[in-house]
Amino acid sequence: MNNISLPFHTKLAMVLISIISLIYIAILGETILAPFLFSFLLALLLLPLANFLEQKLRFKRSLSSIVSVVVMIIAIGSIMYFFAHQLSDLWQDWPLLKKQVTNTFHEAQQWISHTFHVNAEKQLNYINDTATGALAKSATVLGATLLTVSSTLLFLSFILLFTFFILNYRRILFTFLTSVFKEEHANKVKDIIEQIQYIIKRYILGLFLQMLIVTILMVGILSILGVKYAILLGLVAGIFNLIPYLGIFTALLISVLITFATAGGAKVLLVLVTFIGVHALDGNILMPLVVGSKVKINALIAFIGIVVGEMIWGIPGMFLCIPYLAIMKIIFDRVEPLKPWGILLGEEPGTKKKRRVYRITKKIKLEEAE
Repeated sequence: MNNISLPFHTKLAMVLISIISLIYIAILGETILAPFLFSFLLALLLLPLANFLEQKLRFKRSLSSIVSVVVMIIAIGSIMYFFAHQLSDLWQDWPLLKKQVTNTFHEAQQWISHTFHVNAEKQLNYINDTATGALAKSATVLGATLLTVSSTLLFLSFILLFTFFILNYRRILFTFLTSVFKEEHANKVKDIIEQIQYIIKRYILGLFLQMLIVTILMVGILSILGVKYAILLGLVAGIFNLIPYLGIFTALLISVLITFATAGGAKVLLVLVTFIGVHALDGNILMPLVVGSKVKINALIAFIGIVVGEMIWGIPGMFLCIPYLAIMKIIFDRVEPLKPWGILLGEEPGTKKKRRVYRITKKIKLEEAE
């Protein structure tokens, strides 16, 4: 059978139609696809534990999958409980926060009066009109909040179920992926699956370790500086650090607001300097050492992916974009017709430089990943 050569504009149109179709399917199937993709990453992370329970302790596959999911629930639940405990301390100081906000409001009111010559009565009228409009929409906001809570619970339930099913039926899924392609491509498909499993598992573990280190650094420095709620602010910085580029700015904004409400402007400056210093340390040392450069996605594509992920699935899309861009790059680099797309996703090739080594003791050292 002769190969049909299509003109460039036809190929481009087919690619664009395929991309638009995939995005449309992703939007329609958010309820199922988003938790499934999260579960796939968690299953890769729990796979060594499931294999250990099955092979070393002779657990049945279903039991090993259940135990692995329960371990994950305990770990995530512990983090959420600790975070909620810190938030409860913040809630106990609500009168202090309210007083600080009130004083700041009066100072801002006086500044506006002197600078823009807008008297206090006009400012209060504007605020009252805004408050009236907000109250009129309160029922809608409350309904949306309840819907968000129920959607979150449903999302978490799906994640747990999908993680268990992926772990329990992993052999069937692997056999399907190797059987769906022609026999001559079987070795390449196995190589791609192995690379995805290795790199994504390493990437996720690196992210969690990076989150832990950033949290410890932030808590330690803020505690030394005497910033109130240092543990809460450190947790916020570590958790939001999982979102590339945008996460650090969100965590900084939250931390600045909390610090300003509890301690005033002087402490805000200390928090700002701490965030900049830890972020510089994280980007230049922690990320190369802990996460490594296996996920070589250039900053432009990563930023576009974060924005598109937020547009399609919101916050879950922002978390999922980088790992799945890495999976796409692994596939593109190993499939000949898709190699140009792999080049587009990757970084600019440069001269191979010597890996940095940080020696802690004579026997313990940290070496930059390849």
